[in-house]
Formats: sequence, C-alpha cells, structure tokens
Amino acid sequence: SYEASTVAAMRDPVEAAAYLEAVIELDDPAALLVALRQIAKAHGMAEVARRAELGEKTLFRALSDKGNPTLITVHKVLHAMGLRLSVTAIQ
Repeated sequence: SYEASTVAAMRDPVEAAAYLEAVIELDDPAALLVALRQIAKAHGMAEVARRAELGEKTLFRALSDKGNPTLITVHKVLHAMGLRLSVTAIQ
C-alpha cells in the first residue's frame, strides 16, 4: 500500500534526509515539524524517544503542531533516526 511504502521509505536514512531537505526548501517551520513527526512515527515514537533519551511526552510535545523543539532536541531526535543536521549556503 501507499502508506506502507511511505513508512518504509521514511525508515531509510537516505530517503528521510531527502524528504527533510525538500521540506526545508519550503521555508515553513510547521511543515518541518510535520516531516520530523512523520519520520519519527515511521521509526516508532517510543523507540525514537528511547534512543534520543527523551521522555515520550516530551517528544510528542516537541513534535506536535504547537511544538517548538530546542536545537538540542532536534539534534537528539535526528540522531536517534540515523540522521544529522548540516548547513549549506543559500544558493
């Protein structure tokens, strides 16, 4: 199914990174939170929270529609999903 293939793709770090890069191009923080939440759900929120050494409630709150995660939280969540934050020059 479409949903199953999407979840599988979001578990692949290369696919997840490409998805996040595309969302970052939108320059929309709310869209970035949605993308991070979708990838975390694909990995299992409880497992991501455990690997990131965050409480589940903290993770859910940080990635919620009204979330405003700190840079440290984003770093931990990305790392827990096999990703890392990087910076490139604006073209």
